[in-house]
Amino acid sequence: MQFYIQKIKAILQDNPNYTRKTTQIHMTFPINISSEIGTLRKLLVHSPDSGLGQVVPSKAQDWLFEDIIHLNTLRKDEYDYYIKLLLYFIDPEKIKGSLLSQPYSSSDRSFFKPDHPHFHHSDKVIEVQSLLADILEAPLVKSNLVAAVCAVEGCNYKLQLQLIETAPLKLAKIILSGSFDDEHMIFAPIPNLIFTRDLGVVVNDFILLNKPAKKARGRESLIMRYIFFNHPIFKEYQTRILEIPDAIQHFLRPGEDEDQRATLEGGDVMVVSPHHVLIGCSERTSPYGANEAIKLLFKHKVIDKVTIIKIPSKRDFMHIDTIFTQVKRNVWVVLGSVAKSATNPLNEPVGFFVPPEQQTTEIIQFFRDPQLTPKRFASLEELLDNVSKQDLNSTDDTQFIYSGNNIFPYDAREQWTDSCNLLAIREGVVLGYDRNDKTIKAFQERGFRIKTAKQIIEEIETSELNIGEIKNTLITLPSAELSRARGGFHCMSLPLLRDPI
Repeated sequence: MQFYIQKIKAILQDNPNYTRKTTQIHMTFPINISSEIGTLRKLLVHSPDSGLGQVVPSKAQDWLFEDIIHLNTLRKDEYDYYIKLLLYFIDPEKIKGSLLSQPYSSSDRSFFKPDHPHFHHSDKVIEVQSLLADILEAPLVKSNLVAAVCAVEGCNYKLQLQLIETAPLKLAKIILSGSFDDEHMIFAPIPNLIFTRDLGVVVNDFILLNKPAKKARGRESLIMRYIFFNHPIFKEYQTRILEIPDAIQHFLRPGEDEDQRATLEGGDVMVVSPHHVLIGCSERTSPYGANEAIKLLFKHKVIDKVTIIKIPSKRDFMHIDTIFTQVKRNVWVVLGSVAKSATNPLNEPVGFFVPPEQQTTEIIQFFRDPQLTPKRFASLEELLDNVSKQDLNSTDDTQFIYSGNNIFPYDAREQWTDSCNLLAIREGVVLGYDRNDKTIKAFQERGFRIKTAKQIIEEIETSELNIGEIKNTLITLPSAELSRARGGFHCMSLPLLRDPI
């Protein structure tokens, strides 16, 4: 053991990059999300770290993966495009005109790695690891967080003291990846942190901290609480951070009694207007957790109404953002088999019959005003039509773009690879995966242009395209490895600021 500790100490101290201070983001900035489609101005992401590349087959499902992924391909050939697009749209000064030179050249795609000298340090496309390194500069926060992580992970006391002595930038990387380097792991990775959406949601100018359902995401939740409560950029929002409480004496309840656990994940929360939030009850969000979220949002007068959408508790669906997301105020992409109420299959297109186990079982809307009676909706399509027309004042017919172009089996196949999990950069401009061919065709049939990320970047760099003029466009990104992680770009984003619509 003593040899092991000495080896760790050498690893931590010998590399000069480990003691380099991070570029800190100190200035408080506005936080406000009042829709799913307003122009995106700031968001929180986490670039794939080395922990993602150390998931082993025997532990993949424990860590919520269906398969192992190839990290370098995911980083350089896929996630690279995602960060570049975000920078071009949200923080162009960090990348415009630099594509063919360091640090954005194809030969060195390291600008998305937080501990690399070429990291972009954007204060609009904000990296979790950078914020974590910032707060670790404070000795008390550092010692408290290290103690908490070591308690959760069962580390010995000598290792805890060694971690406290580690430089903040390196320590942040260790806490996130579980590794000192590629050969020395001290605890499990947290590969799901690339899905930042699940850990917190901004609702107007409040921050709702979520409670992940699975033990594998416990360290993620701890890290995000420390960041939101301790980083200077969130200083003005301390009284507007809402935490989901556990059930009273929950620790006395049966371990398998999931409905009595307060679990809530961000993929089940959508802010569709300044007054209205959708919350899903799913495999990952319990009815108790949804109820606690409603009480908090109404108590603090954050919104006026919440609609609960109960979907089948299946791995296929996981969250509501795996079965629908918003494209424009009157356009939604949805999975047809759960969007409609059950109907006679003879009256529907081939392959559209809704099996009973896949029907959306219940949709009910609650109001902060106790005088108003809860309202029920017969189907998801009926609800989304109501959101478009009543909440967003759309005067156009509501349109639905169906996963797999509503053709069996492509609807289910492409939903599994996140055809419905799209991120709106602005109204009508969304990011999705390139592998969902039938869904892409459905977008084309609705009048949307299809552009690859590579095309968009090249046209911006050569001034053939004015980014402000991009409208009604689905931008497709490479996805062979990303899609195997079971999450789309909606999952891989935690929006902090959007323009009102």
